[in-house]
Amino acid sequence: MQHIKNIIFDYGNVIFLLDFEKLKDGWRSLSIDDPDKFFSHGVQESIFDDFDRGLASETEFRDFLRQKIGNPDLTDEEIDAAWNSLLLGVDKGTHEVLAELNKKYRTFLLSNINPIHYGYIMNYLKKEFGFENNDHLFEKTYYSHLVGIRKPDPAIFKKVLSENGLKPEETLFIDDIAANLEPAKALGIQTFLMKAPDTIQDFIKREQFI
Repeated sequence: MQHIKNIIFDYGNVIFLLDFEKLKDGWRSLSIDDPDKFFSHGVQESIFDDFDRGLASETEFRDFLRQKIGNPDLTDEEIDAAWNSLLLGVDKGTHEVLAELNKKYRTFLLSNINPIHYGYIMNYLKKEFGFENNDHLFEKTYYSHLVGIRKPDPAIFKKVLSENGLKPEETLFIDDIAANLEPAKALGIQTFLMKAPDTIQDFIKREQFI
């Protein structure tokens, strides 16, 4: 990683911690017996991708789940609780590191997300940290359901580069899914695969970004 001037961060499991084992328990609470076949990280039915792109509404998403599960009596609250069960939170000190990075580098957030998770996370940030959103930590944020494109579509990386005048060779993209790194690499962007137990704080310290 050389001559980095710009850093693009994924959100889930890079900044905001996720637990897919908890999500399996959430699905089971809705009587889904085989949650791995129903949904897993990076492998999902088209409704999940459409939800991420803003092509399916919250109502359409919940109605799909009711139909798929075969229980029309599931409430919105029950579905949301199961779907949000994977969302853990942000480690202490991570926001401070991001704020310091934003002073030295041009930093951006690029997240595959949907309206239900987005609403939960915004409420979490307000409750736990007094933040209205993530905007103060980055030069610009890109949420898939708001821009209509999700990773690994190369179009989202081209959009971030072109809208902000970024040179790929001076840009680092950090994500926890290898498939999302490939289109970035193809555009000449430097990449890093974030995997537990590594953390963004450890990575930034190890690479001496600040």
